[in-house]
Amino acid sequence: QVQLVESGGGLVQAGGSLRLSCAASGRAFSTFARGWFRQAPGKEREFVAAISWSGRTTYYADSVQGRFTISRDNAPNTVYLQMNSLKPEDTAVYYCAADARSLRTELATQIREYQHWGQGTQVTVSS
Repeated sequence: QVQLVESGGGLVQAGGSLRLSCAASGRAFSTFARGWFRQAPGKEREFVAAISWSGRTTYYADSVQGRFTISRDNAPNTVYLQMNSLKPEDTAVYYCAADARSLRTELATQIREYQHWGQGTQVTVSS
């Protein structure tokens, strides 16, 4: 059974930091590219960051470039999102996702390109 479980969300003041984790189980996730998305109240889900299966390639949305860092540890199939210099506009439910097209070199930024999703974790940044 495929499962992605996020953790690490919470309430933080503007300028603070949080580290999200996404643990995967049930499939060969070490060969899947992984991504983070977020959805703020009343808005559509949007791409945040992605990392290749090897960890050598990353890509970020312009809104988080330079503040967020995505990384992965393939043993034990966990992806991280280090979020620094947080702003109130970063407030959202954050979702991790996996692109099941094994060993793919291109990074996906569209929701429809990811086949597996976690349940989400709430991040709230107060001003």
